[in-house]
Amino acid sequence: ARMDVTSPTPQYAGAPQYGQGGPQYAGGLSVLRLDPNGDTDHLRRSSSTSRSSTIKKKRSKSVVNFKQSFKTFHADPESPGPTATCLVFISIIMILVTLPFSLCFCIKVVQEYERAVLFRLGRLRKGGAKGPGIFFVVPCVDSYKCVDLRTVSFDVPPQEILSRDSVTVSVDAVVYFNVIDSEQALCSVDDFSHSTRLLAATTLRNVLGTKNLSEILSDRETIAHIMQSSLDEATDPWGVKVERVEIKDVRLPVQLQRAMAAEAE
Repeated sequence: ARMDVTSPTPQYAGAPQYGQGGPQYAGGLSVLRLDPNGDTDHLRRSSSTSRSSTIKKKRSKSVVNFKQSFKTFHADPESPGPTATCLVFISIIMILVTLPFSLCFCIKVVQEYERAVLFRLGRLRKGGAKGPGIFFVVPCVDSYKCVDLRTVSFDVPPQEILSRDSVTVSVDAVVYFNVIDSEQALCSVDDFSHSTRLLAATTLRNVLGTKNLSEILSDRETIAHIMQSSLDEATDPWGVKVERVEIKDVRLPVQLQRAMAAEAE
C-alpha cells in the first residue's frame, strides 16, 4: 500500500502546493507519491526529465535570439573600415619618417574668403570646413576643395516672355548670390553656380508670365522681390543664399513701340 503526503505546509515562494496527484512545486517539479519502502526512483526520473526539458527550451530560445540578432546586423556606414584605418596609419608613418620634407605636402593655407572641404578616402571628414588660415592634411589619403564665399553676380540672358495680356517682351536681370554652407554646395549639387544661373532664368520666365505689360513696366521692384524669395527658397538646400535680384531692362517689340509713340503724340 502507498501513502499520500498531505501534511499542511504554509504557502511561500518555492513551497509545494498540494492538490490532486500530490504536492506540486512552482518550478514545475511534482512529487506524486512516496513509496513506504523508501523507493524514490520515480521522483528522480521526473525531476531529471523536467530539468532536461527546461534546459532544451532555454537553448532553443538562445539560438533563436542569436539568429534574429544576426539577421538584423548591419555594418556601420559611418565607420571608415579596417582598410581605411590601415592606409591612414601607413601614411602617418611615412610622414614621420620623411620629416621635415613631408611638411611641404601636409600643411595647406586657405584665404580669408575661402573654405576648404576635406575628404578622406572619398568620405567627408567631420568637423566642418577648414579655414581661414593653416590646416593639416595627410598626403595620399586626404583631398580638399576650396569654395569661394564672396558674393557672385551674373547676368540673366534676355528672355522672350509672353505676358498675361499676350504681349511679347524681352527681359533680362542681374542676380547676386553667395555660398553660406560650403559642404552642401559641394556635396548636394554638381555645380551650384551653373544650377543657380539656370534656375534664375527659369524663375524670371515663370514670374513675368503671370504679369501684364503695365505691371512689368511699373512694378519692377515687386517682381524682383518675388524672384529673390523664390530663388532663395529653391537654392537653400544647396547652401546658396540669393541676396538680390534686379530687373535690368525690358525691351518691347518695335511695332508696339511705334504704336505707343503714335498714341502719345
